[in-house]
Amino acid sequence: MLRMQGGGFCYLACLQDKFTRRIVGWQISERMTAQLVIDVLLQARGRGLIGKGAIIHTDQGSQYAAVEYRRLLYVGGFRQSMSRKGNCYDNAQAESFFSRFKAELVENGIFESIEDAKSEVFSYIEGYYNRIRLHSSLGYKSPLEFEKELKIKNKGSTESFVCGKTWVFRQFGAKGPASPRLLFTGNLLAIFAQSN
Repeated sequence: MLRMQGGGFCYLACLQDKFTRRIVGWQISERMTAQLVIDVLLQARGRGLIGKGAIIHTDQGSQYAAVEYRRLLYVGGFRQSMSRKGNCYDNAQAESFFSRFKAELVENGIFESIEDAKSEVFSYIEGYYNRIRLHSSLGYKSPLEFEKELKIKNKGSTESFVCGKTWVFRQFGAKGPASPRLLFTGNLLAIFAQSN
């Protein structure tokens, strides 16, 4: 939940690549609905950042269990994965992102309007988090810098780290066929409820 002046709220939903830590899709809405998370998935797919066979992992929020969302996953060739009941570690990466988001951008602040929230979140995610923010798990590189190195190592192909047919998992010890790409989603409502 993002607070706005006048006592209102808006909600942020994100889709994060588990391997590169990149936020591949995000949207803000005044209501936490299935349409919000559908829009995030459509945005990531429209950007070409997720492909058939990707595993989409979420918490057990009703918006992720909605018929419309599940239909979109099925039609798009995605595999759905949901956190187990009472296991907060299943979605730890998404929670970590929202913890950083809360500390680095929100800091108990209040947005003037939903447009103001969208502008600030765009600047944070697209201008800072994906491009500049360093991650120890990525060798102190930003998500986009890490992806660029992967592309160079994979001779220009982005399929390996977007569509699930990847050398990356084999490189780190997996045997047999390449593993599907695992993406994490989350929303601030769930994170705040667990962290407060």
